[in-house]
Amino acid sequence: MTLARPLLGWLAGTLLALVTPLAAAAPATPAAPAADGGQVFYQIFFRSFRDSNGDRIGDLKGLTSKLGYIRRLGVTTILLTPLQPSPYYHNYFATAFKAIDPGYGTLDDYFAFIRAAHAKGLKVYLDEEFQYVAEGHPWWRDSICKPHAKYAGYLLWKDARHCVAEPFLDRATWRGYDGRDIGIAMVNLHDPAVKAYFRDLLLYWADPHGDGSGRDGVDGYRIDHMMDDLDHKGLDTHLFADFWTPIFHALKARRPALRILAEQADWGYGTKWLIDGHVDMVFAFPLRGALLSFDKAAIVKAIRATDAATPPGKTQVVFLENHDVDRFMSLIHGDAAKARAGAAIALLLKGDPLIYYGQELGMRGAQPKNVGASSGIPLTDAVGIPSREAFRWQADLDAPGSAIWYRGDQWFWKDRFNRSHDGVSLQEEEARPDSLYHWYRRLLALRHARPEIDHGAQRILCDDGSAVLCILRGDGARRTLLLVNLGKTDTKPRLDPRLVAGNAWADLLGNGAPTSPDATLYPMQVRIVGTPAHPGDHSP
Repeated sequence: MTLARPLLGWLAGTLLALVTPLAAAAPATPAAPAADGGQVFYQIFFRSFRDSNGDRIGDLKGLTSKLGYIRRLGVTTILLTPLQPSPYYHNYFATAFKAIDPGYGTLDDYFAFIRAAHAKGLKVYLDEEFQYVAEGHPWWRDSICKPHAKYAGYLLWKDARHCVAEPFLDRATWRGYDGRDIGIAMVNLHDPAVKAYFRDLLLYWADPHGDGSGRDGVDGYRIDHMMDDLDHKGLDTHLFADFWTPIFHALKARRPALRILAEQADWGYGTKWLIDGHVDMVFAFPLRGALLSFDKAAIVKAIRATDAATPPGKTQVVFLENHDVDRFMSLIHGDAAKARAGAAIALLLKGDPLIYYGQELGMRGAQPKNVGASSGIPLTDAVGIPSREAFRWQADLDAPGSAIWYRGDQWFWKDRFNRSHDGVSLQEEEARPDSLYHWYRRLLALRHARPEIDHGAQRILCDDGSAVLCILRGDGARRTLLLVNLGKTDTKPRLDPRLVAGNAWADLLGNGAPTSPDATLYPMQVRIVGTPAHPGDHSP
């Protein structure tokens, strides 16, 4: 939940390394993923991605112009934050649902983007949050103190006269980054007309022509803040069975290949959402927490717990950062070796990996730790801006196309994390073969070239007290072994001698040269070895 998550820390109790440099840059066009394989998500905080008209706001034409970059990176699927009009900069809490924020473009621009993405072989997922409406939405505006109005039953009310709407969490208004106090009201998700409206809304975005072809339609949805009892208020209850499941069934009947990704509101393992909520994917929140620790025992424990929590046919989305948390590079204090090690683990583990825009460059960003009158930083949704700064296309942050919509005289601009000519931009990193950007491209090309990484089985080796994390991915005779030394001293992996001697191994980061998987690794070193390529395999 984009507004609430950054604020809950301050309302608690009240509210709910360097690895071996690459010899050459990654290929111009990565191998296409296997038809039956998984996805590589690229999450974009829309307002901050690419501006096309000089107003410094990311927009649809800007995004469309950069689809080639996303495809070359090795991504298969774009996940967008909401596009709907809202008084909030993040576009959660809508004032209209079947519409595009005018700052982002028009419906024509939107469908042109969808067609262009599909033409490049990219899927598109929309982020949907419609459990609430913001002040100004006609359902609310036209129903205040009018219990018999057309949309009065669409919202939950605290009084019989319908003069006070049931608020989001326990506050009647929430302050935006621009200083406005804006009301947020809960939608009555039990109302039959509301159920029909949102079913038809999602069908429209998935199948705009209404003929089942899915032409110009999205390929999936992210459901924000999904709960069975919304905010544990006992008002919008039994939502999995009574609200979400019928909508998902209608979507799958029209578009069988469409997929649903839930943000499980408790940030746990997500089993209830996968089974009772009938979603296809959830986010691997506990695994992310373990990865941030760089503690082998914690990572192994989380991998096993995640596997145990995931029913057959369901998927966990593995990630290091997103729009609601601090950026990975800030959390590891700029440690380049940890950045590479974390990327290798997250991208090669079982599951569908997600890259948050700019993560591949090592963009920084962290929410302020002290908020309130004494700190000089007011408690607003602006606390999330540091993790949502403009994508760094050029070394100069002021260059055309830079979506620096937050520029001004407030703290989030003055204290911004990303600065001109700081070395963290696409322009600067494309020129350095050993940059983090090229590391991500190399890993993603490897993932697409090796079927066992994309959709093979997974085994944990070196399951002992040593510091080397050993993950074996397999698909038939193909094997890929990820080795990462998470310790502080040089260490040799303790592998079964039969595994070492029983296979021919190639260094997948070293042009396929023959190698042994049991070589010594220095701290935070990453090695990826595998059985030699099979005929028909794509070369990374």
